[in-house]
Amino acid sequence: MAASPSTARAINDRLALRLLQQEGPLTAGQLKTLTGLSRPTVADLVERLQESGLVRVVGETGDRRRGPNARLYGIVADRAHLAALDVRTHSVSVVVADLLGETLAEAVLPIGSDTAAEAAVERAVALLERTAGKAGPVPLHSVGIGAPGLVDPVTGELRDSSGLPAWHRRLVAVLQERLPATVLVENETNLAALAEQRLGAARGQDTFVLLWLGHGVGAAVVLDGKLRRGASGGAGEIGFLPVPGTSRLPSAIACDGGFHTLAGSAGVAELAARYGITAVPAPQEPPSAALVRTAVGAAGDAPGEEARSAAAFLDDLAERLALGAAAVSAVLDPGRIVLAGEAGHAGGEALAARVEDRLAAMTPLRTEVRAGALGGAGVLRGALLTARDAAQDELFAPQPVNG
Repeated sequence: MAASPSTARAINDRLALRLLQQEGPLTAGQLKTLTGLSRPTVADLVERLQESGLVRVVGETGDRRRGPNARLYGIVADRAHLAALDVRTHSVSVVVADLLGETLAEAVLPIGSDTAAEAAVERAVALLERTAGKAGPVPLHSVGIGAPGLVDPVTGELRDSSGLPAWHRRLVAVLQERLPATVLVENETNLAALAEQRLGAARGQDTFVLLWLGHGVGAAVVLDGKLRRGASGGAGEIGFLPVPGTSRLPSAIACDGGFHTLAGSAGVAELAARYGITAVPAPQEPPSAALVRTAVGAAGDAPGEEARSAAAFLDDLAERLALGAAAVSAVLDPGRIVLAGEAGHAGGEALAARVEDRLAAMTPLRTEVRAGALGGAGVLRGALLTARDAAQDELFAPQPVNG
């Protein structure tokens, strides 16, 4: 059934906006070539998008010909601002960007474990307000928040979780109350998977699993192009996975004894100590990331015994990670596993190759293992992508035209 004229116009406008987002400023002639639309149709849509405030002339080509074909049209990126928050146990990171995702301002705020919940919330809100102010007077349209814990797949709310600060959940509620912007919250590991799929080690992959290796451990599951959250939002809580090599089983209220014990930062630090590996982490960095980065460097460059100890540590760590990866592969057969988070990024291909080798010996299912490309920044990048998608879905939807 043929689309009505108004529907066809809306489809054409949306296509042109996506091309301008992906390719940057384009001339009417380039839009004609890329869309396959006729010259009059392109001229009409450019006029509509300019009148709606979504597109403007941003320059001209070097073509000597006069007229609209020489003009470069670009998205009005400052029509709206976006914000992303990475809410950790002891810190909050904020980035504010324009509609195309260009960073305008960013900040990080440590929050001590002894800080009262209300005080922590007010500090985080003030940080967002200050950062948004530095970015300029344009109002925030959408805010993406990445946080540890479970996000209810029905309500979209961050659920109460034992072991996590109470101010996390309160912060989301306060921002939703105070901001005129759309506020979206998602599990931090899921956001990292979105970022790695769009920008990093899972680019072009419709099916993969991301293992987050930071202070704690987690997983995100993407199957057939869709992020899978599970019935209660708990898909990927791999820290609770019972594994050999621990002294007890995890419980309903604590993942001690599960995969977290082997692959969390504290467990990795304990393993590193056995091999005499030491490192000083950067501010807010998990100790495991610094230790893994040091070991990778020593295994490749250090002489004699130091190199052997570093390589042995990486081998043992790979054995641990392969336990979790094998369980994931046996159930989901994802084809690719991304070792993300600060420690996964620090391990690079040296650690990923070791895990892939050990995984190949444990399962008949061929599974690639790749190092995450974004490290700890993956959560913020994913939160910003979520905010940008929400804003563009609304702003890039042309108003219906009678016809």
